[in-house]
Amino acid sequence: MNPNTEITIEKGSTNVYADLGYADAAGMQRKSQLAGEIGRAIKARRLTQEGAAALLGIDQSKISRITRGQFRGISEAKLMELVTKLGRDVKIVVGPVRRRAGKIELQFA
Repeated sequence: MNPNTEITIEKGSTNVYADLGYADAAGMQRKSQLAGEIGRAIKARRLTQEGAAALLGIDQSKISRITRGQFRGISEAKLMELVTKLGRDVKIVVGPVRRRAGKIELQFA
């Protein structure tokens, strides 16, 4: 690289999927967060992918895909179900919003 070359840095949002132009960026981000939690829970329980698959009742190949961030075709509801089977609570809170559309947000304890 030429030392005189200017480098342009663009600040992204808090959602990489929105930055990349995905249609359902918010949903993709939530699924990504859930997949990350599944991976952390599997690691914390010291499960192999085979052991996690047996516990969760799904194929090992699906565990592998989820933990590598390949969760297309898997619903948020299914990912939340897997999180609960791994011993984590999922809480959904519905409340009023003023002057804007509502949003769905995940928080991890």
